[in-house]
Amino acid sequence: MPTDLSHFETIARRTVDAMPHAFRAAAQLVLLRIADWPDPDMLADLGIEDPLELTGLYDGIPMTEKSVEDFPAPPDAVWLFREPILAEWRERPGVALDDLIAHVVVHEFAHHFGWSDEDIAMIDEWWT
Repeated sequence: MPTDLSHFETIARRTVDAMPHAFRAAAQLVLLRIADWPDPDMLADLGIEDPLELTGLYDGIPMTEKSVEDFPAPPDAVWLFREPILAEWRERPGVALDDLIAHVVVHEFAHHFGWSDEDIAMIDEWWT
């Protein structure tokens, strides 16, 4: 099974392309960024010490908070961090890597669409 950055990007793009029609067009405007590890500045901003605790990150302004009156902002991005995802995958026997990658993608896009962690936890059994 491939575990390289290219494979992660392929699964992430496939996941976005498979989103329900109502969400797909907006999701396709978000940049996908795949990296081995989160940047130390990201971790510091989030108050996270262990980089293994961050498998993905939505970086942007949720759609529910955007306004046409806002100043132009950098494009929204969803980050996936390969090494933390691989570490979680090793700890979840019976979970396919591609399913875990897709799960992280969907979770981060939920933030893009304005869902809180609490909202996500209400429908996502993996979050608990």
